[in-house]
Amino acid sequence: MPLPRKSIATVGLAVAGALSLSACATEDYVDKHIAVVNDRVTQLETRVAQNEQATQAAAASAQQANQRIDQLTGRVDSIEQQLAAKKPRN
Repeated sequence: MPLPRKSIATVGLAVAGALSLSACATEDYVDKHIAVVNDRVTQLETRVAQNEQATQAAAASAQQANQRIDQLTGRVDSIEQQLAAKKPRN
């Protein structure tokens, strides 16, 4: 016995509707996945902040070392000049 066209159309629409809704992400699903991504972003932001602090500390140490080298360079130059001005012992 053939089904009437209206019944076939109704069944077709119901199946199409069910299939289209099953592909939609629920709000809970999206919230869970966004929370995971947000946690990772927060962890990365923390690591970046720590790296920035370490970089600033290293830059400050390097600057202090450069200042100390600049101070010592003058002393070394004067000692070299004194040694060059001395006459040999022979």
